[in-house]
Amino acid sequence: MQQHNYNSLPMHWIGDYSGKKALLTPNLESIYDPATKARYTYQQVDERASRVATWLVDTLGLKKGSRVALIARNRMECIDLFFACGKIGAILCPLSYRLQKPELQDLMQREQPDVIFVEDLFAALTGADVLPQPQPKVVVFGDGASDYDAILATEARDVCVPVALDDPFLYIHTGGTTAVPKVCIVPHRQMVWNVFEFLLMSAGGDRTKELVLFPFFHVGGWNVFFCLFMRNSLAIPLRQFDAGQIIEMVQKKKINRLGAVEAMLQMLKAHPQFEETDWSVIELITTAAAPCSNETLQPFWDRGIATNQVYGLTEAGPSNFAFIPRIPGMDHIKANSRKVGTPFYCCDYKIVSEEDPTQSLPPGKIGVLCLRSFHNFDGYLNDPERTAKTIDAEGWIHSGDLAVCDEDGLVSIVGRADNMFITGGENVSPEEIENALRSHPAVAAAICAGVPDKKWGEVPVAMVMLNAGTTTDEASLRAHCKNLLAAYKVPRSVAIEATIPLTPVGKLDRKALKSWFAAKSA
Repeated sequence: MQQHNYNSLPMHWIGDYSGKKALLTPNLESIYDPATKARYTYQQVDERASRVATWLVDTLGLKKGSRVALIARNRMECIDLFFACGKIGAILCPLSYRLQKPELQDLMQREQPDVIFVEDLFAALTGADVLPQPQPKVVVFGDGASDYDAILATEARDVCVPVALDDPFLYIHTGGTTAVPKVCIVPHRQMVWNVFEFLLMSAGGDRTKELVLFPFFHVGGWNVFFCLFMRNSLAIPLRQFDAGQIIEMVQKKKINRLGAVEAMLQMLKAHPQFEETDWSVIELITTAAAPCSNETLQPFWDRGIATNQVYGLTEAGPSNFAFIPRIPGMDHIKANSRKVGTPFYCCDYKIVSEEDPTQSLPPGKIGVLCLRSFHNFDGYLNDPERTAKTIDAEGWIHSGDLAVCDEDGLVSIVGRADNMFITGGENVSPEEIENALRSHPAVAAAICAGVPDKKWGEVPVAMVMLNAGTTTDEASLRAHCKNLLAAYKVPRSVAIEATIPLTPVGKLDRKALKSWFAAKSA
């Protein structure tokens, strides 16, 4: 009897995600684009994707394994390309428009795209001085007349090809705090299994209307969108984060759920219209990327909004953990607000010793979180050495995140192993200092890092952003920290600025903070 590895067996449904949804629920509204006020049913989404896929094949000669780069904000054209690439087995390569030309040049050289779609705002990023050799075709699109109009006018034909779950779907470059960004190979298996996981973990209920705030150059953006799309929820992609626009959508009851990183919630809280807004339409706020402090969540709790945290990483998720309340009521949510909860149904995890990764740790002990599931990634593009350091022989992804499990089986992320710094022989977690600063009534957001010091090795420094209409000074902030932290943890310097440095995916950029203080010192 012949045995099959079904992960590597090409099938007709894999990749043709919009086509399958158009067959099942053709007339259900799927996407609302607030920038253009356009609404799209599943049938209309698939029609657009089919036209783009036909153009890619008939005009450019793309085929299975071809690479399609994309530089744009969260727009409908991105969604067209996501589903079009799925249909023909091409690999979508989203690139951050926040990168500088040398960074883009490095990524393009490694990814070798056959075509680059770029929003007109960022056309300068695809000049001849950036493009790899041989130079790919560049397609510029925007809100005005463009070549993309002709692409959407293409007469669609069936260009779908069988695709395997193990075939690559996305090339996703990581956050960019390292000197050389990693390019993660994300197969169809990873995205499909994460949708299954999302459906297993979700509580069901009424149809949700949710913003897609995470950028499409990050796997989190595609994960949120794809899960909403497959669940029959209404996906509302925002081109870029805008606190005022989100508050307006809340006031007009256009959304009922919100997924965000802590910095986004802090900017909402700091907005002048936050207090006067009726937030009762929001049923749930889900936070991601890093643990969210009680100080940031409290204004939303005060308005009766339930919150939970999820956790994941590009290499092992995109989502792996979620906190699901076990007891009704806000008290239970507040008591467990800093926990990412339990692993997704089909995800193994273990917490291992930093010194000896073969040693699993019991509840109550902090160690490195390791993950293993059907939605692990397939390694880093053309980087076997770095891949081997991340995926071990038993298929465990070593996340680099420090975690601890309590006696009830709920997991908390307590920091990054590589965020720790040593001052005077003492280990210091920047997250602890950030939490102390955020507990000050005037502080909306905070970031901390260790900088070199001749006497102590490293000392903590910090930067904060204030809530609207509040004032304070550095001396007051340091005095506040002295009441909460050991002396060696109190920041030597606290800068007060209009914004704090974030990575392209909205995480705290401690490398940029160190550079800022180094330049100031110089």
